[in-house]
Amino acid sequence: INDFPGAVILVSHDRHLLEACAERLWVVGGGTVKPYDGDLDQYRREVLSKSNGRMTGDGKKERIDGLAPAEEAAELGPLRKRLKDVEAQVAKIEKDIAGVDKRLADPKIEKFPNDAARLNKQRGDLVDALAQAEEEWIAVSADLEALAPAAE
Repeated sequence: INDFPGAVILVSHDRHLLEACAERLWVVGGGTVKPYDGDLDQYRREVLSKSNGRMTGDGKKERIDGLAPAEEAAELGPLRKRLKDVEAQVAKIEKDIAGVDKRLADPKIEKFPNDAARLNKQRGDLVDALAQAEEEWIAVSADLEALAPAAE
């Protein structure tokens, strides 16, 4: 990637990959994309501080608002469930898009322009739904990552 002469947009949660390849960071959120002047560590600290999760001096995350482990698990459980639900939703939408694509690829569809138009609209609606589901996945993942205790 580093030897490629053009621009590359790399979306990843792999810190090592990002640190090895990224020259500039952009933050996507709230319907916007903005350049970020700091590095990954600064961004992580910023996200954690906004979510009430503070880093300790040794790089480990403090408990959420001083919650006991069981209470913290209660905070994380619904997020983990929501993430799993959104992942299932994304998979279903992707499967539905593939089904529509298969029907649109059938040469016989030319004989049925109304069906083709309906399928194209259905595909557009599915693509929109997929984009919304992916945005939700990103938001829930970020919330979960910000709240989850640092790996020991």
